[in-house]
Amino acid sequence: MPFLTSPVLPAGTLARTPQPTLPTGDGLLLRPWSAEDAPAVHQAFQDPVMHAWHLRSAGSEAEVRGWIDEWRQAWNQEKNAQWAVTDVATGRLMGRVALRDIVLEDGVAEVAYWTVPEARGQGVASRATTALGRWALDEISFHRLELTHAVANTASCRVATKTGFALEGTKRSAGLHTDGWHDMHLHARVRGD
Repeated sequence: MPFLTSPVLPAGTLARTPQPTLPTGDGLLLRPWSAEDAPAVHQAFQDPVMHAWHLRSAGSEAEVRGWIDEWRQAWNQEKNAQWAVTDVATGRLMGRVALRDIVLEDGVAEVAYWTVPEARGQGVASRATTALGRWALDEISFHRLELTHAVANTASCRVATKTGFALEGTKRSAGLHTDGWHDMHLHARVRGD
């Protein structure tokens, strides 16, 4: 049965080129992950704040190297795209930003991020999310980017608001965390916002 609309983004939109490096223009660089990032990612996942808002734990650097392999391969599968957020001057890992649950046909993806403890309070998540949003919406032509976070995660809500993701509503009891079910805020940006 034929569709009445064309895909927003055709298959191959991402995979036809290598994953790009994206400068924020203010001292950060979004770059593809490398195996050398494993110790820093492992260390970041020992932080209690990460345990509160993220569902994974990192038992070893070897386990994290497996994640990094998955993150690197995901680009060609066009379902997820993950970047390391680094300091331009030092190369130090500051966090991660990603497009998850990509549906090219609909031009939709979910934005996700985290920062290492030492980077918090410096606008790292906001700066990285702004750069990723600009690239995804303006250069690639995604139609819609969504961002969800636990309502109790006020820091994440500030990032979403600061980066132009309008609050669209609350998804009741939609996120299972280690301490139980959380209501989740749904924010979004649409191309042209």
